[in-house]
Amino acid sequence: MNEINQNQETYLLKNVLLETGFLYEHEEIVATKTALFDIQIEANKIKSIEPAQSVANGKAFDVKGKLALPPFRDMHIHLDKTLYGLPWKAVFPKNRTVKDMIAKEQVIIPELLKTSVERAEKLIALLQGYGTNFARTHFNVDPTSGTKSLEHLLQALEHLKYSFAAELVAFPQHGLYYTESAKLMEEVAKWGQVDFIGGLDPFSIDGSIEKPMDLTVQLALDNNKGIDIHLHEGGESGVKTIHYLIDKALENPALQGRTFISHAFALGYMPKKDLAHTAERMAEAKVGICSSVPFRNMLMPFRELKKAGVEVFVGNDNVQDHWGTFGSGNMLQKANLAAELYGYETEFELSRCLRYATNGKIPLDDQGNSVWPKVGDDASLLFVDASCSAEAVSRISTVYGLIHQGNVVKWNNSSQA
Repeated sequence: MNEINQNQETYLLKNVLLETGFLYEHEEIVATKTALFDIQIEANKIKSIEPAQSVANGKAFDVKGKLALPPFRDMHIHLDKTLYGLPWKAVFPKNRTVKDMIAKEQVIIPELLKTSVERAEKLIALLQGYGTNFARTHFNVDPTSGTKSLEHLLQALEHLKYSFAAELVAFPQHGLYYTESAKLMEEVAKWGQVDFIGGLDPFSIDGSIEKPMDLTVQLALDNNKGIDIHLHEGGESGVKTIHYLIDKALENPALQGRTFISHAFALGYMPKKDLAHTAERMAEAKVGICSSVPFRNMLMPFRELKKAGVEVFVGNDNVQDHWGTFGSGNMLQKANLAAELYGYETEFELSRCLRYATNGKIPLDDQGNSVWPKVGDDASLLFVDASCSAEAVSRISTVYGLIHQGNVVKWNNSSQA
């Protein structure tokens, strides 16, 4: 993995395969049309996109007909407390409640903090190898970690600032009031690098929905942050928390489009009528969902949520840590799992599933019009060994190269002209 800082450098990407439209038979989409192009990069931006030519003047990379896709975005991960980079260790089989895991973290965090910068960088490198250049990462804020998880994460991100970007969520993993984390959250909320205020199962951990949620909302409003809370509660308290947060977003337009619920398992247990009502309210309040695919034995109602207009984001969550080990780091695999689990099989459906890996960005809109890439776009692209998005999703195609804001991050088996 090489990080090349060439922010102001001009170079050419030759023979890039781009999607240009859909092929129809009897008004049904049966294939994706593509063509080869040359893409000029200058000062982090796409300067031109022209039909491929045989001659290149100046520095050039021959992509050799690999398909260009928008880089992947992992929208829920914990870079600060990964075990990736340490010897393999499966999860402990007993004492698996959230409160049990809090007690375990209070013991192991001091040791983990000693190498958290290096391990965060290793996990980011794993993500990059699979084509991801952006993550929304949660970091612990608790009496054991203090502000060290944030400080160490910022160090890792600074080291990789030319090849990776992130949004940061201040996460009171040990509860706001179950442990004395409220004051720490008030302090961290003032940090300019923090983008979201997090939360954790307010009723089951802190014994109240209103008290911890009110503080979370107020910190977000006072510090111009978004909200992204972990909600594992599946019963009545989970449902009430979802609607409480919806109410707060409706009351405060500044939170709309910036408020998310991670996991939100209560949605998976709702009767259809209640789910439809809740999804409608979430769409009205612009409250989104961040989850994984699948999450243990829980299959979230993504179809119903998306149909109602709710934003649905996907991430790996656990790659290798003391909470879980099934996250591979590969967002294309998540898109593939979504396709299989939700029954997406046609060319059109598979191509739409790419959204789960890219956080919404895809080369062709639903009518087959080219919407990415465009001249003037940020020069961030990845290249896969596939003929189209649908094939990439279905076969979890190998990532051949990754460019982040004009910087070449990953480049395999290429020839440089």
